[in-house]
Amino acid sequence: MDLLYANDRPGEYPDSWYAATVTPPAPRQPLRGEARADVCVVGAGYTGLSAALHLAERGHDVVVVEAHRAGFGASGRNGGQLGTGQRMEQESLERLVGPDDAAKLWALAEEAKALVRDLVARHAIDCRLTDGIAHACFNRGEAAEEHAHADFLADRYGYDRIRKLDTEALAALCPSPAYRGGTLDMGAGHLHPLAYALGLARAAETAGARIHEGTRVHDIDHGTPAVVHTDGGRVRADHVILACNGYLGGLEGRVAERVMPINNFIAATEPLGAEVSRVLTRDIAVADSKFVINYFRLSDDGRLLFGGGESYGYRFPRDIAATVRKPMLKIFPHLSEARIDYAWGGTLAITMKRMPFLARLATNVLSASGYSGHGVGTATHAGKLMADAIGGAAEGFDTLARVPAPAFPGGRALRTPLLVLAMTWFALRDRLGH
Repeated sequence: MDLLYANDRPGEYPDSWYAATVTPPAPRQPLRGEARADVCVVGAGYTGLSAALHLAERGHDVVVVEAHRAGFGASGRNGGQLGTGQRMEQESLERLVGPDDAAKLWALAEEAKALVRDLVARHAIDCRLTDGIAHACFNRGEAAEEHAHADFLADRYGYDRIRKLDTEALAALCPSPAYRGGTLDMGAGHLHPLAYALGLARAAETAGARIHEGTRVHDIDHGTPAVVHTDGGRVRADHVILACNGYLGGLEGRVAERVMPINNFIAATEPLGAEVSRVLTRDIAVADSKFVINYFRLSDDGRLLFGGGESYGYRFPRDIAATVRKPMLKIFPHLSEARIDYAWGGTLAITMKRMPFLARLATNVLSASGYSGHGVGTATHAGKLMADAIGGAAEGFDTLARVPAPAFPGGRALRTPLLVLAMTWFALRDRLGH
C-alpha cells in the first residue's frame, strides 16, 4: 500500500477546517514529456516550496513536481505551531553534538522563525500568524523542569521571551483542570498552515518556479544531470532536492531507514461562542507535556482546533473524530456535548533523535525530512538551507547534516512494529502518570 493514496483521494485536499477556509488555485497541470531544469524539487510542502522560492529568486530555473496538490501533506494539515529551538531541547543537543554545534543549531532555529515571519510579511501571505505558544504541564514537577529550561535558555542563549507560569497563571490563560503550570513563549507563534503553504506556492511561481501537480515520482537516476522519472514524463536537472517527508516511500533507501512516517489527527469543534473563554482567554496556541502530545488553539471563528492521538502504519482510524475526542475531553471535560464539525489526519515523519535528517545523497542530490512535529519553521528553513547549499553556501546545511541520525533498529522492515511497542509504552506511562 502507498501512503500517497492510502487515506486520500488523488489530487484533493482532506476535508479539514483548513481546506474549508482557503480558496486554492485551480489544479496545476501534470508534467507531460521531458523537461529541463537547473533544479528539480520533489514535493510541494514547506520544504520544497521554500527551496523553489529561494532558488527561483536567485535566478535558477526550477521545476517542482508534486504527486497531489501544493500543501497537500503535513504542511497543509498540521497544528500550525511555529516553535522555538530545535525539536530536541538545547540541553540534550549540547550533550549530543557539543556546545559549539549546539549553539549553531540554536542560531539556525532562531533563523527559522525569523524566516517564516519574513516570508509571510514580504509575500503578503494571509495565514493569520500570531505570537504566543504556551507549554502546559500536568504536574508541578514537570512545571519545575519547564521553568528550569526557560532559565537555561535565558542564561546560556540570552533568550528572554519565555514567561514562567504557576498553576494559577496558566489557568488564567487556559482554564483546563488538567494542568499545573508551564511557560508562555511569546517568541514562538501559530498560523493557518494550509494558507501559509499556498502562499509559498504563489510566491515561488511569481519568482519563476514551475509547479506540476498530479505528478508522482517513481525513480531518480543519479548522474550529471540527474533524471527524475514521473508517471507522465521526466525531468533532467543539474540538481535534485528531495522534500517528501512522510510520503517518501521507497524512493531513497538511506532516507527511508532513518525517517519514519507516523499519523496524527486534529478535530475542529463547532463554534463555541461564549464557551471559548473556558478554553483559552488569549489568542495563543498550547502544547502540553504528554509524550504523545496534545496541542490546540482557537480558530478565528471560535472553534477549538485540537490535535491528539497517533497511529503507525498506513491507514487512518475509521472514526478520527472519536480518536481525537478522547484526549480532548481529558483536557476540556466541559466540551462533552460539543459537536465536531471537521476531523482529519495527516502523515508526518520522525527520526530516532527527533532531529531533522539532512543529507547529501549524491553530489547533486540533497534531502531534508523527519521534522518530528516541528516542521513549520524547520521545514521552511531546510528548504532555504538546501537552496543555499546549491548556491555554494553550505554551512547551515552541513551543521544540521552533522547531527547523528541513526537508522531505526531492524531497518525499514522492523521500524514500525518496534516504534509501536515504544510508543505504546510511553502512552501507558502518560496514562499512569497523569
